[in-house]
Amino acid sequence: MSLTNAQKKQYRLIGHNLNPVVMIAGNGLTEAVLTEIDRALEDHELIKVRISVMDREVRSSLIAEISKIMKCETVQTIGKVALFYRAALEPNPKLSNLLR
Repeated sequence: MSLTNAQKKQYRLIGHNLNPVVMIAGNGLTEAVLTEIDRALEDHELIKVRISVMDREVRSSLIAEISKIMKCETVQTIGKVALFYRAALEPNPKLSNLLR
């Protein structure tokens, strides 16, 4: 499910105006956080996640773990914010960040 450079550029443009919908702090990736990320990806397809962990290695490993567990693509990472994309099974035009 690798994205082309043109797709990544387009998704970064769309993602610039988005706010983080999920925030990860000291407890890390709990079951509730993963459930919320899954729901948000299914509804919105393109989401931002804020990871408030100070250590860069831990932050990058959390981003890789989210991508692996949720079977989504990491579009961009800037500081503590990551942009993820996963195509919805049935996109809802009212909720999808790509169809609005």
